[in-house]
Amino acid sequence: MSRAAKLTLAGTSAMAAGIVYFVHFQQKSEKAAMHAGVIRDIEQQRVKKERQADFEMQKALEEEYRKVQTVRDGGG
Repeated sequence: MSRAAKLTLAGTSAMAAGIVYFVHFQQKSEKAAMHAGVIRDIEQQRVKKERQADFEMQKALEEEYRKVQTVRDGGG
């Protein structure tokens, strides 16, 4: 085998190995980013439920207070 053929084989082998490594690294990065998105979505849903529960509790308290107290318009 000639020297040029050996260099071509070595170069293409190295390039193929580099491409495989790059693709593997890119897939790992994308998987981590997608997982982070799922975690972020779960946290947003938790916060939304918490805020909704607070809103409902405040609404129930307001209704209860309106039954007990007389509410007048504060305009003067």
